[in-house]
Amino acid sequence: MEIVRTITQLNTVINAAKKQGSSVGFVPTMGYLHEGHISLVEEARKHDDFIVMSIFVNPLQFGPNEDFERYPRNLQRDEKLAKAANVDVIFYPDIEEMYRSELTCTVQVKKGVNTLCGRTRQGHFDGVATVVLKLFNIVQPTRAYFGMKDAQQVAVIENLIADFNVPVQLMRCKTLREEDGLARSSRNVYLTEIERQQAPEIYRCLKQTVEKIENGERNLAQLKEEMVEFLSTKTIGTLDYVEILSYPSLEETNEIKGEIIIAIALKFAQARLIDNVIITV
Repeated sequence: MEIVRTITQLNTVINAAKKQGSSVGFVPTMGYLHEGHISLVEEARKHDDFIVMSIFVNPLQFGPNEDFERYPRNLQRDEKLAKAANVDVIFYPDIEEMYRSELTCTVQVKKGVNTLCGRTRQGHFDGVATVVLKLFNIVQPTRAYFGMKDAQQVAVIENLIADFNVPVQLMRCKTLREEDGLARSSRNVYLTEIERQQAPEIYRCLKQTVEKIENGERNLAQLKEEMVEFLSTKTIGTLDYVEILSYPSLEETNEIKGEIIIAIALKFAQARLIDNVIITV
């Protein structure tokens, strides 16, 4: 496994792989790797010959109240995990390599960002879209792998690919879950014993809503009201949102038809948990 820090070096390595007929799988990260990232690499290995992982803490997606400097970084640890997962090359640029001067152009995401988690993170997805488009142009992968736990991010990137005709196939990767259904997250360690017992109710609520839709329920207001009641009864958390939206447009819909996302964000004392399911009706 190689670690390269410049775009020129990375282009040389990737071009050599492509000349040998290899397809390129791309896993973009901000580092401090966990099993979710590794599962993306494992999925990439099923489809592509040469795996590129980027590790770059992108300053453009941090808001004024979000501490960019405190974001965890540990390249030595990340290197060991990536190597064990059979990553071929890590692209580890610094800010100057990615943004050599003040940007004259950035991506502005106009749809799908004023709902779900984007409602309270103004400008966040503009930063995500800008860095992802830049990374796509640098790596020029065959496929790129993103986890569906952050389905809003996946939607933004799918729409970015479509809008700008980016020649890359986005691969949606399923959310990793504990045996009781709780979506795996680094935030889970902040749950108290009681909160940890209650946290799986989020996924149970999602599954129950899917079952109702599959059984013919189409009243959106009633479905959302029942989700709120379920979570209020089953947990001590504070509900941030329950939403049923079209996907990947992330727009409100008057009917349950086509691809939709059912999403929840629930705040416990020291952890805000998100989860979702996507179904086609």
